[in-house]
Amino acid sequence: MRQSLIDWLRNITPKPALEAFRNYKKQQIRAAIQQQKETGKGFTQGDLVADLAKMGIKPGDALMVHCAFSAIGFVKGGPQTLIDALLKILGPHGHLLMPTSPVEKLQYDHLSAQPVFDVRNTPSAMGALSETFRKHPEAVRSLHPTEPVSVVGPEKHWFVKDHFGEPTPYTKNSPFYKLIEKQGKILVIGRDIWVAINLHTLEDAVPDFKFPVYADRWFDATVIDADGKSHQMKTRAHSPELSKSRKVGGLTPVFERHGVLQHVQVGQAKSVLLDAKGMFDTMVHEYRQNGVTMYTPEGS
Repeated sequence: MRQSLIDWLRNITPKPALEAFRNYKKQQIRAAIQQQKETGKGFTQGDLVADLAKMGIKPGDALMVHCAFSAIGFVKGGPQTLIDALLKILGPHGHLLMPTSPVEKLQYDHLSAQPVFDVRNTPSAMGALSETFRKHPEAVRSLHPTEPVSVVGPEKHWFVKDHFGEPTPYTKNSPFYKLIEKQGKILVIGRDIWVAINLHTLEDAVPDFKFPVYADRWFDATVIDADGKSHQMKTRAHSPELSKSRKVGGLTPVFERHGVLQHVQVGQAKSVLLDAKGMFDTMVHEYRQNGVTMYTPEGS
């Protein structure tokens, strides 16, 4: 109920007021981090590895991470320290994935501006950790103009190789769906499940999904690959109108009830860990049986 109220407030609050509140919260967080730094407090790589191990992440896992890095507190060494901690616990046979989308707000507005997506140089708009990770010397990045994913691990090319040319970003050829096939995990650090992009895999997997998720318009996108070659592809964007009606937080109790979500902590950041396949299977089951979606979390 509380999360549903938060979703409702988020949707009805005027954008300037919402932005002002977010900026205020950011200032508070920056001040707290600076104080931790000045007093010698903070989190080391060892601290973060211990937190990850405590929640059950282990060598060989495939793990997708979404992160509000500042929520962790002061991390000695910055985002690279968390990346090193993640890679250490996953080991040489594990896979680390992060969305590295260049979209700051809405896919529709982003594509309307006709940007060129350069897989090597276009920055991630998904925060400090994501931007640092995409520059990792061992990372590869999928060729999709709105929802690229960067990956490190022995099968990294398998995760990203089929994303180019997909009409929508979350199809069975996407890294998001391949994470489900690998029975991977999704760690959302310092945020609620609102930002877990795998939520959208339901919409692309179910034939004739009952909500018009995508705008009618098709976009021509220019994508430059790792060799500097330019390619054209067509893609679609989420409907800005329907996006306003999302009530993602209402799905949290659904995932809790099915045992596919656990509440965890990284540093001082309240976080959630999801079983990617369990999450997907739950969404399909609840949709077919009860009409549950991120637009109708209580069913219809």
